[in-house]
Amino acid sequence: MEHPQKSEFRDYVLASGSELLVCPSSGLLNRRVAEADIVQVEWWHHPVVAGWLCAGVLPPMRLVVWSHVSGLHPPEIPLGFLLAPHRFLFTSPCSWEHPRIIGLDGEQRHRIDVVHSSGGFEDLSERCAAPRDGPIRVGYVGTLNFSKLHPELLDFLEAVPLPKFRLTLVGDLTAGEQLISRAASRHLTDRLELPGYKADVATELARFDVLAYLLNPLHYGTTENALLEAMAMGVVPVVLNNPAERHLVTHGETGLIVDSPAAFAEALVFLEDHPDKRNILSANASVDVRERFALQRTISLLETHYRAVLEEPKRVFDFRSVFGGRPSDWFLACQGSQVWRFKGNKKHMELTGKSSRGPHYLYEKTKSSVFHYHHTYPHDRQLESWAQNLEAR
Repeated sequence: MEHPQKSEFRDYVLASGSELLVCPSSGLLNRRVAEADIVQVEWWHHPVVAGWLCAGVLPPMRLVVWSHVSGLHPPEIPLGFLLAPHRFLFTSPCSWEHPRIIGLDGEQRHRIDVVHSSGGFEDLSERCAAPRDGPIRVGYVGTLNFSKLHPELLDFLEAVPLPKFRLTLVGDLTAGEQLISRAASRHLTDRLELPGYKADVATELARFDVLAYLLNPLHYGTTENALLEAMAMGVVPVVLNNPAERHLVTHGETGLIVDSPAAFAEALVFLEDHPDKRNILSANASVDVRERFALQRTISLLETHYRAVLEEPKRVFDFRSVFGGRPSDWFLACQGSQVWRFKGNKKHMELTGKSSRGPHYLYEKTKSSVFHYHHTYPHDRQLESWAQNLEAR
């Protein structure tokens, strides 16, 4: 789709003996599609992928779509896209909770399934059984902006009464500029440690007793591999009561689920005061994740669908009927409850009082936002207008 910003995953693919085509021409891509037994699209609503899908009538193929967004919040998954391919695979059971999907009948559902996108944990060490002495070490690994992290993260940190409590946030500091600025204005920088982006995640996780995985309730994530990797290493997760996390952590067995800053503070105090309980949660988390999200299970489920799809004929697809014909249409098709912000209906905004700043994910420069789409398709005047209007709010 785009040239990778970091090389480790590209190098991993090449070292495995696989071929990697980066930004192939449309002609080359369509030839490979026509030659393939199965074509699998990894779906994030990326503007380049949407552009290929909606370029016209695609070559005949057996199509599997593996969605890495839940669809519960933008980017949502249009019903036509869900039902069109040979198989549509979610990466979390939480996707079934969308009202539009709950209403599907049995015939419509039989081509839809859940396959977690876990990469396995064989290269991650297991935590030793004995709990460590001293103050608990709490960390987080992942994106540091507020479209991923809870917008009121600092309220959670401020509520913790433990005098030596600090949260180590491992991630790209350029994405965390707003967080750092807010922490400074509230005199909470002493509660944060920011080592920056680290390629060796396992080494960072080995330093933690607890993973404070406090995500924005509107995040689009599903399998949450950073969370699973931490659990596999015996790092006890404390998560919010969000749809995806509820399917990954069992409260009181493999971690703790909280719903407020006060509950978060109470959880950390409990984990520091009860190292024996913390050790049980640690062991349970590691065993559960290594069994339930084992790489072989992912492989087996995918292979089951591949074998079934191979029995079906190739078909041509034209997704313009689902997403529309222009880049602005492709973007708009997945905006769900936020679609009103991009229709320019000022009277509607005045009547509903919906003129305030929107959710954080709308303002991302990437992540399939209007800014991402406008950057990819700069000649689409509608995208330009939407981006300008959103930035002005």
